[in-house]
Amino acid sequence: SHIMSEYVRMTDTERDQIDQDAQIFMRTCADAIHQLRTEAHKGVQSPQVKEHRTAVLDFIEDYLKRVCKLYSEQRAIRVKRVIDKKRL
Repeated sequence: SHIMSEYVRMTDTERDQIDQDAQIFMRTCADAIHQLRTEAHKGVQSPQVKEHRTAVLDFIEDYLKRVCKLYSEQRAIRVKRVIDKKRL
């Protein structure tokens, strides 16, 4: 209940800032993964090393996609609540 009381006190401006920061962070992570993927395929390496790096980057990219999906679902709930409040 303590966490919920802190949530209620958060302003819409603070929530908007968190949303903006989260979007920037997710975009930065996606760009970093893309850059790592590009660098991972440079140079001469054994097929096993290439396969390992590809698998690790695939896992990281999949994790980021799941985090982004969760964020989008939570944001949709927030938007729905705002719309519902305006209807009342």
